[in-house]
Amino acid sequence: MYQVNYHRAASVADAAKKAKGEAKYLSGGMTLIPAMKVRLASPGDVIDLMHIKELKGIKVSGKSVTIGAAATHAEVATNDKLMKACPAVSYLAGHIGDPHVRHRGTIGGSIANNDPTADYPAALLALNATIETNKRKISADKFFTGLFGTALKDGEIVTAVSFDIPAKAGYAKFPNPASRYALTGVFVAKDKSGVRAAVTGAGDDGVFRSKEIEAAIAKKFEAAALDDVKIPAKNLMSDLHASAEYRANLIKVMAKRAVAAANG
Repeated sequence: MYQVNYHRAASVADAAKKAKGEAKYLSGGMTLIPAMKVRLASPGDVIDLMHIKELKGIKVSGKSVTIGAAATHAEVATNDKLMKACPAVSYLAGHIGDPHVRHRGTIGGSIANNDPTADYPAALLALNATIETNKRKISADKFFTGLFGTALKDGEIVTAVSFDIPAKAGYAKFPNPASRYALTGVFVAKDKSGVRAAVTGAGDDGVFRSKEIEAAIAKKFEAAALDDVKIPAKNLMSDLHASAEYRANLIKVMAKRAVAAANG
């Protein structure tokens, strides 16, 4: 490591005030700290958001859910009200990494980083969620802009995510056996406006919605509706873990499992 100035922010306003130059926000540190260790990131200042009360908490009110950006994966996985309102999100959170990662990593840190194999981006995209920051509200469709890319501007802080409770939702992923990141993960959701399906871990440019899956399950929200679906390998990721063709097959398999899970 190298010399760095650590700041513990007392509030969102305090954190924004401290963000100068090449400063980085810390919200769990599951990506930032390892990157700093190998010099892929070298901020002069690190601003810790984990102790800001206004970023914590999970609220289920009526037909909507709001999750504070500093809520850990473990908190999302075990919150009783959330587990009842949208068990698919709790299930997703409970299968991120290992216990250490789940008790330190946060939903805000995850989506701000937008790793192409992270789980939450698929959930928020499929749920048509809103990402709230200290400056504005951004729809998930516009928030995730590409590989490690988001609509966040310099100094902007994710404060919460919110979404309407779906009629049905399910998530399934094929995890890397070492990292537990998704080699391919699919989140499906159904509500009165229709169906949405988002894929993580497979896209060459990060998380994306699958028009093939959505068209099939819009007709009949059952796993069998996906039997004849063809997922093109074009624009899918190929690496040492899996080829684009293999991931195309995984998308279909995981989508069928996600729909089955959504149907209980």
